[in-house]
Amino acid sequence: MKETIAVLFGGQSSEHVVSCMSAANVIDQIDQEKYDLLLLGITEEGRWLLTKSVDDIRSGAWRDGKVTAVLSPDASKKCVVVNVPIGENYASVRALFEEKCASVSSLSTGECVSVNAPLAEKCVPVNALSAEKCAPVNAPSGEDCGAERPAALCFEIPVDVVFPVLHGLYGEDGTVQGLLELARIPYVGCGVLASAVSMDKLYTKIIVDDLGIRQARYVPVMREELRDMEAAADKVEAKLDYPVFVKPSNAGSSRGVSKAKDRAALAAALTEAARHDRKILVEEAIVGREVECAVFGGGSRPVEASGVGEILAAAEFYDFDAKYYNSESRTVVDPVLPGGAAETVRENAIAIFEAVDGYGLARVDFFVTADGGVIFNEINTMPGFTAISMYPMLWEARGVSKSQLVEKLIAHAKERYAFGAVPAPADDAADAAPADNTAAAGRVPTDSTAAAGQASENENVGAGRAPAGGNASASPEKEALHG
Repeated sequence: MKETIAVLFGGQSSEHVVSCMSAANVIDQIDQEKYDLLLLGITEEGRWLLTKSVDDIRSGAWRDGKVTAVLSPDASKKCVVVNVPIGENYASVRALFEEKCASVSSLSTGECVSVNAPLAEKCVPVNALSAEKCAPVNAPSGEDCGAERPAALCFEIPVDVVFPVLHGLYGEDGTVQGLLELARIPYVGCGVLASAVSMDKLYTKIIVDDLGIRQARYVPVMREELRDMEAAADKVEAKLDYPVFVKPSNAGSSRGVSKAKDRAALAAALTEAARHDRKILVEEAIVGREVECAVFGGGSRPVEASGVGEILAAAEFYDFDAKYYNSESRTVVDPVLPGGAAETVRENAIAIFEAVDGYGLARVDFFVTADGGVIFNEINTMPGFTAISMYPMLWEARGVSKSQLVEKLIAHAKERYAFGAVPAPADDAADAAPADNTAAAGRVPTDSTAAAGQASENENVGAGRAPAGGNASASPEKEALHG
């Protein structure tokens, strides 16, 4: 029997559209001869919908769906609960999962009805809250519920692995990862801790400070401080010279990022960033080349770093439009960098990934100055998989195709319970093995915050190859992504 992979996409963050683009590309690379797929889209309003096809994701038609599907936190079930409104066609759901003994549960009788039963036999009010007129779901068996029509049929579909292709808040920040830890379902990517601290740029900086890795000087500002904008500006100006970059601490794809060259622009930038997050990061502008490095591994696998890629932004800095909608923005794999900068980037990427307790994948972004200095920018724990995203591109340059990369990520997700951290219940110890990021958790990519908006007075650079070097785990000359 095939294993079932649930792919999560969309989400409530400002990177909703990017997530849909990434998910479509990931789904295209999953071997459907080996896996059954459940495509779970989350609208910007937070509604979870079962999606029929990758074409619906690309067109946006999935947002008009009526069949809801949510991950259950019940660790004894490890399932997705699918609610099919009465009158909706559920044949495709039934056909795909009848082998897995999916069932329709009757909350009014406590019985379980076979998926193959005729539709008329399944009229039970299992999802009363989704209809305007419906009996309460906790109505005692046999109670007169009036003439209300049952709201939905409820399928519990077992899931083997979840691939959360979610960028930004409410997906890449530890929230969904926490749900999956509760459910004890293996999932691709970093766990709760790594996701949370990597999403929050301020706390990432605090961790990186302890590593002794160079990063831009910064001043944190809270939204509440903007009630006295003059005092907030004084606080920034006391430590940093103009120009500065202003970022929401928790946001990706350069959403809410601005460059401020004077006090008036600073006030406007702080106001814009506060629309996205209560924590704001103001950084010194770095004059340098924007580069990125992909990492993979953790747990029982050593962390490996790809080669280096460079962003040639078509705008003053690599903002959202420059990333996804400006065809003049370009990426270069293995650019020629001064001195030993390429190797330093790879080594620092691994060190930072390990420091945040990463697992699975991440993309780590830096600046390289004219004299070969390497300055950390940020880490993204669910990097983009769009057609122009650097993470898969960097591994392809090392001989790992997109389909191979996706398969390795899925396989690595299943390993997290073999060595992991969430203890199994006493009566389930034999088949359990915990989640990722606490005990023997591992180390090891989203486009969502790629070089989230530092200065990019980029130097034009050719597509020459930088010589490889360094240790075994960081060296791009080694066969990439072992195992």
